[in-house]
Amino acid sequence: MSEAGVIAGLLEELTKLPGIGPKSAERIAHFLLAGDRRHAVELANALQAVADKVRPCSECFNLTDGTLCPICGDPKRDAGVLCVVETPRDVNSFERAGNFRGLYHVLGGRLAPLDGMGPDRLTFSALVSRVNRGGVREVILATSPTLEGDGTALFASTALAPTGVSITRLARGLPSGSSLELANAQMLAEALDGRRTF
Repeated sequence: MSEAGVIAGLLEELTKLPGIGPKSAERIAHFLLAGDRRHAVELANALQAVADKVRPCSECFNLTDGTLCPICGDPKRDAGVLCVVETPRDVNSFERAGNFRGLYHVLGGRLAPLDGMGPDRLTFSALVSRVNRGGVREVILATSPTLEGDGTALFASTALAPTGVSITRLARGLPSGSSLELANAQMLAEALDGRRTF
């Protein structure tokens, strides 16, 4: 393959990444190829290591390079509270917030029948088995506040109902620091429905 063909191949692969268009791909490629090419070699090595070593955690299905992810392996976490999320990115969002000290369960997506994402492609059965083993007091359903996310939460809730575990859903409504005039009707309705004692 010619040098131009190799660069074109790099540009093509970069544009497959989310949020990377042709111009961004070109900037990244030129950065990697300009001057010291150690960046390109280090990036290639890091990508190869991720492809070779990263897999789902055997307990929660978060991404890890070990058998258990660091969160499941942390004895200081509260194993009695499970936060059910759609993707490993959601775990990262909660961890950045820093106020959840329980464990997670990653479903691997959300129900989307039109896209071929049915319950059998997600980790519902592993979630139910995990709760049935005992020790879980509460399951927090932290799926996206969308039609598909709500459907996923409803499916999970139905699957977990026979276990007798307490099932909760994330609160919804107005974001902190927001103005009422900027809120849409759905946000206001959810804020009213989810109100609590002052």
